[in-house]
Amino acid sequence: MSLSPLIRPVTDADFPAVAALTNHFILSTPIHFSTEPVTPDELRASWHKTRDVYPYLVAEVNGRFAGYCKAGVWRERAAYNWTPECGIYVDPSIHRRGVGRALYERLFDIMRAQGFHSIIGGVTLPNEPSVALHESVGFTKVGHVAHAGWKFNRWWDVGFWQKMLQPEGHAAKPLAPPR
Repeated sequence: MSLSPLIRPVTDADFPAVAALTNHFILSTPIHFSTEPVTPDELRASWHKTRDVYPYLVAEVNGRFAGYCKAGVWRERAAYNWTPECGIYVDPSIHRRGVGRALYERLFDIMRAQGFHSIIGGVTLPNEPSVALHESVGFTKVGHVAHAGWKFNRWWDVGFWQKMLQPEGHAAKPLAPPR
């Protein structure tokens, strides 16, 4: 059964829940390549540095935190400014019920309006549910790095997917940096 989440911008008060969900993925899965838990203050500080440019959204289901997605710098050099990277984490108890799709669709709408050209998503492999989500919202696989990370006493691959945010024929030269 699909859910109808409320999607909204993150606030300072959301970071305890964001950290708890992130730490679930850090401590019990290979999906997040960090190996040490993060604190709400670390995540909040990171958001404060980029919030004027990159969207950071949360989902609520029946008034409860259900997940988040965000965009951020993919590569540092100026030519990459129009192609950020995204990340998404949804409460495992409600996977495959439309929350991830709703988060991503809102993120993409905002990023299109900001002038971003495309977006990159990295996925630890194997991870068929994440691959299915990314491909269902229009990402195309563009790369694969074998043995990219070591976690839980084994090597993990990382695949990269890209989604075009602007239509074919969009301005060949951006008029201004994304905002």
